[in-house]
Amino acid sequence: MFRISETPIVADDTPLPSHVGASVTFEGIVRDVNDGQAVESLEYEAYVALAEKEGERILDECRAKFDVVAVTCVHRIGHLEIGDVAIRVVATAVHRGAAFDACRYVVDEVKSRVPIWKKEHYAEGAPHWINSDASA
Repeated sequence: MFRISETPIVADDTPLPSHVGASVTFEGIVRDVNDGQAVESLEYEAYVALAEKEGERILDECRAKFDVVAVTCVHRIGHLEIGDVAIRVVATAVHRGAAFDACRYVVDEVKSRVPIWKKEHYAEGAPHWINSDASA
């Protein structure tokens, strides 16, 4: 499942099947500095229908490439504060290698292919769109 969310991303505490030996989670967290500039907050916008379609395509590719039991991704849109989770990817597998590889694949592909745009709000100066060509 790939999902765009306007609400905070929370961890899923659903019990894992007994044959799962690895669960790898990546959370991209809003930090307070980028390229030496103090960041106060972020704003994400997305073309939601296309983002979810492309996100599902990435998850399908991931399942075909890696021996995973399950893989999910949620990405926030809207205004995010420092410390908020912007993206959460969870990959589960029988063995850790597949889970790590799958998680990295999803994060990298989402950043490069999914139409989500990031605007940084700085402590000093005007806000700035980062990688507005959907590679943010």
